[in-house]
Amino acid sequence: MQRFVGTDSVHTSAAACDYLERRLTADDGVVAVAASDEPTEERDRQEALNAFRVRPAGVASVETELRGGDAAAEIRAAAEERGAEEVVVGPHRGDPDVDAAPGGTLVDLLGSATRPVTVLPSA
Repeated sequence: MQRFVGTDSVHTSAAACDYLERRLTADDGVVAVAASDEPTEERDRQEALNAFRVRPAGVASVETELRGGDAAAEIRAAAEERGAEEVVVGPHRGDPDVDAAPGGTLVDLLGSATRPVTVLPSA
């Protein structure tokens, strides 16, 4: 199975790895994508992707991709390009101290979902 993660922070990446490690098999692949239209956020996005270099363990392949542009649009496009069977995302920006309201990226993804979207629990 091809699992796809949209991430924006190390917090979201860690939660995604926790979620995936309980579900992945040696035949599964993981693609993690971080996107932003703000150049100042590129470092945070790259750190979020770095978590996937060491986790999850024991899967067939792990790929990461840093994209520029609107996060929801880029996650949606990348999932479509790669034929993702599931999209895993956090509930809001990666800061665990943010209120519990769904974030704009999540709302946009759910509003145009063409494949299952799994929302990770808040930290």
